[in-house]
Amino acid sequence: MLLPESVHTTKVWLNGEVKSWADCSLHIINHSLHYGSCVFEGERVYNGKIFKSLEHAERLHKSANILNMQLPFSIEQIEAAKLKLLDDNGFDNAYVRCFAWRGGEVMGISAQGASVNVAITMWEWPSYFPAELKEKGISLKTSKWRKPAPDTAPTQSKAAGLYMIGTLSKDQSVKDGYHDALMLDYRGYVAESSGANLFMVKDGKLFTPIPDCFLNGITRQTVIELAKNNGIEIEEKHILPDELMQADEIFLTGTAAEVTPVGKIDNTEFQVGEVTCRIMEAYNKLMVTI
Repeated sequence: MLLPESVHTTKVWLNGEVKSWADCSLHIINHSLHYGSCVFEGERVYNGKIFKSLEHAERLHKSANILNMQLPFSIEQIEAAKLKLLDDNGFDNAYVRCFAWRGGEVMGISAQGASVNVAITMWEWPSYFPAELKEKGISLKTSKWRKPAPDTAPTQSKAAGLYMIGTLSKDQSVKDGYHDALMLDYRGYVAESSGANLFMVKDGKLFTPIPDCFLNGITRQTVIELAKNNGIEIEEKHILPDELMQADEIFLTGTAAEVTPVGKIDNTEFQVGEVTCRIMEAYNKLMVTI
């Protein structure tokens, strides 16, 4: 995703102050840059409203706590800052990135003594994948990288450092002619894509991997609720790759991806079927009414 040129004229909220994009910079000696001590949230604005804003602010705090980072701003302060920044920028439809990181007062593995900073940025952004891909589905290639076990990494934190394997996986997939990567977990079960949760349909029933070593996404939770409200049976379970390849339909969910059908995994093709279309329609209707 390339940032639009218009991003350079947007306002940024940084540690309690609204600043111009050009006035926000960091020194190269920075704990988050060297050691990955950063947590973040990605959020979407629809019709001038931030979708599930409070849930994202709460998760930012939870992620920070897992990394032993004490945020200097409360959930309520972050919520107020997002609303002010949205008003200052005047966006109706946009992407919001709220994040917290450790500064450069110390340099070493230990983060003791480093300050914790919080910033919020946003820019206009229509869609993560082109519209035509929503019709035929994107392609995924199984990655050699796997999601780590929960006792080897802070897997329930939306921590920047955990996304390096996603970057490696997606870049290799794109290089090989695919749109994104399919990632397995440390046991060999299906996990998610490089940055979005996964659902499969078999015989009209919806299945999704148990998020025990990756994030239980806010959009994922929304889709589970939409499925139940629309009479679609759903089950959370461990899914083996061979089982996934026998699915009738597959789709991804996430703040950026929204609900995106999958048309191909490795050499196996899938249809954008009835259940996927029903979920997409229900999700789009929800975004109009928030």
